[in-house]
Amino acid sequence: MSVLLQTVPRDIIHMPIVAPGLRIGLLGGSFNPAHEAHRAVSLLAWKRLGLDRVWWLVSPGNPLKDTSDLPPLVERIARARKLAASPFIDVTGIEAALGTCFSHDTVAELRRRFPNVCFVFLMGADNLAQFHRWRRWRELAGLVPMAVIDRAGWSFPALASPAATALVRARIIESEAASLALRTPPAWVYLHGLKSPLSSTALRAHHAQSKG
Repeated sequence: MSVLLQTVPRDIIHMPIVAPGLRIGLLGGSFNPAHEAHRAVSLLAWKRLGLDRVWWLVSPGNPLKDTSDLPPLVERIARARKLAASPFIDVTGIEAALGTCFSHDTVAELRRRFPNVCFVFLMGADNLAQFHRWRRWRELAGLVPMAVIDRAGWSFPALASPAATALVRARIIESEAASLALRTPPAWVYLHGLKSPLSSTALRAHHAQSKG
């Protein structure tokens, strides 16, 4: 067992309740910090996609970002659980237990362990705009259906992005979103209805400014 796992309480890295046939949305990120937009995105996806649960996969550290100032996993999960406040959202640090840090690897392992669960990968429009830079992004799109939730100011950059262009034939119309979880990937939908300007980056910058 790694030093990290030895210092993390078991309830932080436990696998949420899972059963064959469940429709589970996966929302990954550092959640530094978790905020209302995370919750709004999750509940919008839960309702529009007909999901049973949404898992917040709180990463030990984003491999594409500087993590030197990243708060401990335990602190970020505690804050996220307090903010989530929904019986339909499970907050977990299972990536630390799985030993994965890239979205492709995490999703691939979950699909391997639970082949009869209908996973859907959730992301904001800002992530779709840079999705083509993610490790093995095409393979990730082929593992599970994906739902992209609109964010203020990101509609055009997201839908004109290299990834959206490459996957254009796999996109389904929004009125058929409830069928997404049962579709064979690649399949994705762009969901409108959420225009929150909140972001973890902006919140950290505001906090740093207020302390200055």
